Amino acid sequence: MTRPSPRIPVIPTILVTLAIAAMIGLGLWQLLDRLPKKEAFLAQLAANPAKPPMAFPRLPDETLLFRRASGLCLQPTAITLAGAGKSGFRAIAQCRTGAEGPGMIVQLGTTRDPMAKIVWTGGQVSGFISHAPDGRSLIGSLFDHTPQRLMLVADTPHAGLSPNGRPDIASVPNNHLAYAGQWFFFAAIAAIIYVLAIAKRRNLVSKASPR
Repeated sequence: MTRPSPRIPVIPTILVTLAIAAMIGLGLWQLLDRLPKKEAFLAQLAANPAKPPMAFPRLPDETLLFRRASGLCLQPTAITLAGAGKSGFRAIAQCRTGAEGPGMIVQLGTTRDPMAKIVWTGGQVSGFISHAPDGRSLIGSLFDHTPQRLMLVADTPHAGLSPNGRPDIASVPNNHLAYAGQWFFFAAIAAIIYVLAIAKRRNLVSKASPR
């Protein structure tokens, strides 16, 4: 007598298929949408250093990263140290720019002394535009979409500090190809695990069925 073939579970199969389709869709989105946009953005940033200098922008605008700019710090309201890797620490000043402005952040220079007391009274600063330090965690940034503030990195170090590093396009991450690969990998793993689970189930049902 021929044994009936074990049925494939319909609802779990639909759910797994939808999950795999979603992962493939996310991979294609990273590969075909996010990656080309990021590459175009990086190409724009690479051309920014050669553009004419501008006044430091009042509002965050990532398309201005690495542009040469200048601004007037009327009065520093705070100067703090932030980690700078091999360079030690960056001295970063929060500046008043006038009653009408939102203020300006200036990276004055670097120091290897974690206890350095930076004394600077403000003035005209020229340099290039970069991101200001962001205290948000990776998970927090997923829910907080507030644009990251910009900062003016001084060409000439102030307050007896060491020079700042030069603008580096490589500091802007471009992980979309890796993200696409991860989603495709997750989809493949999910498909393999489910096929193995179905095969194991069929085997168990076959063994339990009367001959």
